[in-house]
Amino acid sequence: MVVLNRIYTRTGDDGTTALGSGERRPKYDLRVAAYGTVDETNAAIGVVRLHLADSPEVDAMLGRIQNDLFDLGADLAVPEREARPNACACWQARSSGSSATSTA
Repeated sequence: MVVLNRIYTRTGDDGTTALGSGERRPKYDLRVAAYGTVDETNAAIGVVRLHLADSPEVDAMLGRIQNDLFDLGADLAVPEREARPNACACWQARSSGSSATSTA
């Protein structure tokens, strides 16, 4: 069992939060809001999946969507100048109808 004695760092007390690179951004930054929204969406899908024991096809589809959302959240948490090359290629390919995937 994991024991969490301290779940705060106090590094955000000045109204900023750290991105994946350690860069500090205001908590109201659009990037922070975007990956928070992606995370909340992913959590909601997880709750839905708990109730899909009789629908394995739908559960599998939602599992793939969750994986894509995890990838998107990770990409959003890293500033563009440090992002992996072609990090969003899978999203661009999907929106254009291609079956290509990211090589990052």
